[in-house]
Amino acid sequence: MLTKISHFIDEWKEISNQTQQILEELSDETLSQEVAPGYRTIGRICWHLVQTVPEMMGRTGLPVSGPEESSPPPLTVKEIIEAYKQVSQSLVEAVQKKWTDESLLVEDDMYGEKWSRAFTCRGLINHQIYHLGQITVLMRQAGLKVPGIYGPSKEEWELFGMPAPVV
Repeated sequence: MLTKISHFIDEWKEISNQTQQILEELSDETLSQEVAPGYRTIGRICWHLVQTVPEMMGRTGLPVSGPEESSPPPLTVKEIIEAYKQVSQSLVEAVQKKWTDESLLVEDDMYGEKWSRAFTCRGLINHQIYHLGQITVLMRQAGLKVPGIYGPSKEEWELFGMPAPVV
């Protein structure tokens, strides 16, 4: 469990950097890639990551600026990246300004349940990780390079002088 604001900030900065690495590999053309008809596209999932930060943290009363949950996804990767950077920075600034380590113990009404703010922070990080996994699969389907954010991707093994694992 998160017990210090500094720990959350450190983890958030790491997942935020990883998210930006993924976003930077996308192209405007691949934003429409979907796993199957009627499912979220890469662009929609990326925009969902942007929208979730102010939506989820707003339920705790934390003022994080960002797009409304109902706003449509932008048509360019550049706009998504800029919006993501803005909400990520807004989150860090709001937490540092408004919360203390003790704030992590406060419970808020979150989706009909009571969550400690530490649990909410962990949930936000896990939410990012979950959707990054979806995005990387869609990136493979779209023929894009996938950055190795949790270890080398298949293409990156040779940079380490090693063969890629057998598939």
